[in-house]
Amino acid sequence: MEIFKFGETQLNIPIHGYTFKPAGSLAGQNGKKAHILIIGGVHGDEPEGVVATKGLLEKFRQAYELDLHITLIPEFNPEGILTNQRVNSNKVDLNRNLPTKDWTPVAAKERYNPGPSALSEKENQALVKFLKENKVDLIISMHSWNPMLNTNGDVPEAKVIAELTGYSIEPDIGYPTPGSLGTYAGHENNIPTLTYEIQRELAFDQVIKVHVPAIIEGLKESARIRNPAQ
Repeated sequence: MEIFKFGETQLNIPIHGYTFKPAGSLAGQNGKKAHILIIGGVHGDEPEGVVATKGLLEKFRQAYELDLHITLIPEFNPEGILTNQRVNSNKVDLNRNLPTKDWTPVAAKERYNPGPSALSEKENQALVKFLKENKVDLIISMHSWNPMLNTNGDVPEAKVIAELTGYSIEPDIGYPTPGSLGTYAGHENNIPTLTYEIQRELAFDQVIKVHVPAIIEGLKESARIRNPAQ
């Protein structure tokens, strides 16, 4: 496991990242593996996604056996998490602030404030920089709302997760999301993106019991279908 500084917030709070690779990959023994980015805490009032991502971190810390390169960002919006708010300290919804073709300064509701301009927020600047500098084959963004697996792009892993959780697979979340990660990555930059909506207010022990194993099974499917032929 490697810990690194992914970025920082407007208040200079660091955003930590964690990298996991198969044993021997640093020496080139395993070849190049598919790279999966898993993000939690985009919205600070959705702790279920943070718990799931930290649950993965603990599992991987104990033993990492996946044939994948994985980057975990458990707390993408630490300011929002610390204050239990959807938005960051600038009162911006980070999932409406990415530089998509449909970005608009007009918020459907106050809680969806897109910011003064696309990519105005330091958290998203770090994310876009990371995606430009690293080849990422799949993004899993952990949220909580109505239970569903919202797919942007080709995400066969969703079928595996759906079978284990009973969640529906939805290519459309049901309302406009200008400036969202699904649009930016999945539709406009050809990086398949799964927005994983855990049931809101699900007990944290159930998040760990149900969703952490489901994600791991989905990642096993990633290793099967996304790794380059050796």
